[in-house]
Amino acid sequence: MARLAKPVIMGITPGSPADAVGLKPGDKLMEINGNPVRDDLDYRFLTADERLELKVVSATGESRAVTIHKEFDEELGIDFGGKATFDGIYTCHNNCVFCFVHQQPRGLRPTLTLMDDDFRLSYMHGNFITLVGISEEHWRRILDQKLTPLYISVHATDDDLRAFLLGTDKARGILGQLRELADSGIQFHTQVVSCPGLNDGAALDKTITDLSALGDALLSISVVPVGLTRFRQGLYPVRSYRPNEAAAMIDQIEAWQQKLAPEWGTVLVHASDEWYVVAGREAPPAEVYENYDQLENGVGMIRLFLEQMKATTERLPAELPAPRKVTIATGVLATRTLRTAADWLMEHVKGLTVDVVTIENEFYGPTVTVAGLILGQDYVAQLRPRPDLGDLVILPAVGFRETDFKSLDNMTLDDISALLGGVPVTIAATPAELADKATGGGLLPEKKKRRLKSLRLTHYGEAAVVNMEKDPLGRCERSPGLKSPLGE
Repeated sequence: MARLAKPVIMGITPGSPADAVGLKPGDKLMEINGNPVRDDLDYRFLTADERLELKVVSATGESRAVTIHKEFDEELGIDFGGKATFDGIYTCHNNCVFCFVHQQPRGLRPTLTLMDDDFRLSYMHGNFITLVGISEEHWRRILDQKLTPLYISVHATDDDLRAFLLGTDKARGILGQLRELADSGIQFHTQVVSCPGLNDGAALDKTITDLSALGDALLSISVVPVGLTRFRQGLYPVRSYRPNEAAAMIDQIEAWQQKLAPEWGTVLVHASDEWYVVAGREAPPAEVYENYDQLENGVGMIRLFLEQMKATTERLPAELPAPRKVTIATGVLATRTLRTAADWLMEHVKGLTVDVVTIENEFYGPTVTVAGLILGQDYVAQLRPRPDLGDLVILPAVGFRETDFKSLDNMTLDDISALLGGVPVTIAATPAELADKATGGGLLPEKKKRRLKSLRLTHYGEAAVVNMEKDPLGRCERSPGLKSPLGE
């Protein structure tokens, strides 16, 4: 049975069409033109029309019909408080041998145990889905509404191997599903969570071969190592990758990059950052990551941070008014990068001392090296014994919830500060934030970039002028006789 959507209006834009007809926060927008509003996707598609018939239920339970006339591209003016779905989240029913959720103890944040397999969140937020057991209704909606691109967990294209990895025979047929998406004009990013001796080596070669045969619908393939915690009692025996195996994986992926680049004109296959850290190798240059399409999957985070760091250099103050020391704490995976950042800060800012502390993940176990999974209790336990934390402790923002800045074990920054003897504690996500907080707010304002006013071009002797102020998209204001895409 379909779940009943609960699209509660949280805010109304003053002067908007919704405001003009008297919609208020607390109202539920149940239907638009006779169609249910299940999620933000429905809302976007259904409100594109110029004439809208709304079915609204007030906070007191009164139902009423509302008619709105608006311009085709005019926003309706309804805010749902950032919620993407109104009927819950479609969850995963697989039993993957590497599932991270199955390795979670009780008592942590509920989102850590949410097994999301919702195609809508894949389209809207880049969450990876398996397409296993997807209903015909949802499949048709993907095709009809052209939800592209999607992010799809493939893991293996061999049916027997994929069924084993995902713990269900319903996992068979992924190539057929991907071909149907491709034939419908839907593109996708894919990922492989690699497990030693299971879907790496020759199996990975087959997966890349099969996926690369899908044509332009395939946007990227990322290969990430399996993540393991110490809470694996009763689960399939999977181990972590060793340094020599990580190096072999990098070599295998880079060989594929070189093989596919001439035909594809792009770096199609990517190794996540963790492979390079485990192997003790430098991250590839920025051009390898192109648009950083799989950044949230740990692909290119190190390189992007280093590039952003260089771009921030000219904003650093030359000297602080008084000597200052800060402590940066992070996980094993990011330690080398943060030490580079610490040296960068101390090289350019006189009077600043930066100490970087590696936090071992005692809670989840030593094989979990990412900063986003460090609990507040581990920060406290490993920072408290240090004799001098300086004037400020900076922690990675990725490990704290955006709404209330609580750690995975629900500790606030003030809680951590109190347990560390009162030293102020803050978080940072980018090199600019890190530099600003490390220098006590001393980061200089970003320089305004000069905007190009016009651009003169020639094409086979014909002149063309682009008025960049009038049309920043760069259409030609004057292009006599110019027969090229630019002339359009």
